[in-house]
Amino acid sequence: MTPPTATTQGITHGISHGIALQDTPLLDIDLLLDDPGTRIIVCCGAGGVGKTTTAAALGVRAAERGRKAVVLTIDPARRLAQSMGIDLLDNTPRRVDGIKGDGELHAMMLDMKRTFDEIVEAHADPARARAILDNPFYQSLSAGFAGTQEYMAMEKLGQLRARDEWDLIVVDTPPSRSALDFLDAPKRLGSFLDGKFIKLLMAPAKMGGRAGMKFLNVGMSMMTGTLGKLLGGQLLRDVQTFVAAMDTMFGGFRTRADATYRLLQAPGTAFLVVAAPERDALREAAYFVERLAAEEMPLAGLVLNRVHGSGAARLSAERALAAAENLDEGGIVDQEAGKAGPRDSTDPSPAVESAPEHASAGPSAPSAPPIAQLTAGLLRLHAERMQVLAREQRTRDRFTALHPEVAVAQVAALPGDVHDLAGLRAIGDRLTTGGDPAGAA
Repeated sequence: MTPPTATTQGITHGISHGIALQDTPLLDIDLLLDDPGTRIIVCCGAGGVGKTTTAAALGVRAAERGRKAVVLTIDPARRLAQSMGIDLLDNTPRRVDGIKGDGELHAMMLDMKRTFDEIVEAHADPARARAILDNPFYQSLSAGFAGTQEYMAMEKLGQLRARDEWDLIVVDTPPSRSALDFLDAPKRLGSFLDGKFIKLLMAPAKMGGRAGMKFLNVGMSMMTGTLGKLLGGQLLRDVQTFVAAMDTMFGGFRTRADATYRLLQAPGTAFLVVAAPERDALREAAYFVERLAAEEMPLAGLVLNRVHGSGAARLSAERALAAAENLDEGGIVDQEAGKAGPRDSTDPSPAVESAPEHASAGPSAPSAPPIAQLTAGLLRLHAERMQVLAREQRTRDRFTALHPEVAVAQVAALPGDVHDLAGLRAIGDRLTTGGDPAGAA
């Protein structure tokens, strides 16, 4: 991961320039979704901040506002399929039932290997395609090569856009090791498959003889290191066969990678950085904001998920705690005063009989009446909630102080998980209500 810049370090160290969230522009989600010029929305951010749910909610809302949308997710948890009432998502877009209005919604889940296979099948004759698909090195590359998932997500995006079947594509980016992998992958894998290194591997087949094999061994040792030494000649032969079969396709990888990168920079694309109101998530969001600006990619704004609120925000944590303590103390005084006051003459229990019982209670103070106890407990819960709100507000203010130009949409936290279209609609509603999470769970 790229080291934090002086700007992003402010998220960690709490540098604030005094710009509060209410001073930043609000992100108008409906305006973005209704704009026919918006053709691609890319949801990006750290893992676990709700990118998949946000992407699905955007797709549902766009479709119900008349768009013909497709959501591409790379989430292995399959929550998207469950929330949309689909038994299984795969590499083929599937129609989502239950959408209200005139629009349509399709959803799909990236199958990394199947997408790679489709590229091979589309750009090679049947015999050569079969040789590539059966090659052990290709099978390993397509299933787990570093950056393959991110690259194939971009390949699938390019395929969907080229079909021109949908007027809006919503992309849920992969859960990458780094926030920057998603942007780097097309160039990285494209360079690998169409770079000097591949030409180095192709040289033995063109040179022939022992000199060629020696040259191949040198090239492969550079690539495979210890793995090549352990697996020996078989791995080298698999790679040589793979490179020979793929030779005519390498230029296409670079061409498509460049085209997809330009697509991400095009005016019809909008990036939404998704984050939670937590320090690490917003620090990752800051990396994204700065990187998108550096790459001249269109940033629509920040979606701040799971923001807590309170319907009684005017009661501060300090006042709530003080009131709880007063209730506890008041209950104790009332009970003590009752014991010190005159005893009712109808009480059949003489004072001398109650004394040992009172003594056996030890030094612990009598508890407050049940209603007072309950009220004090609720006040303490409210105080905890207000402390969470204050912490989230400080974290948000630090981010907005560093990036005051970034429009923000807050999504109030739901009381439970999203598992159906109704839940996705609720997220969409909260996305468009601006920045007021009051009363959120």
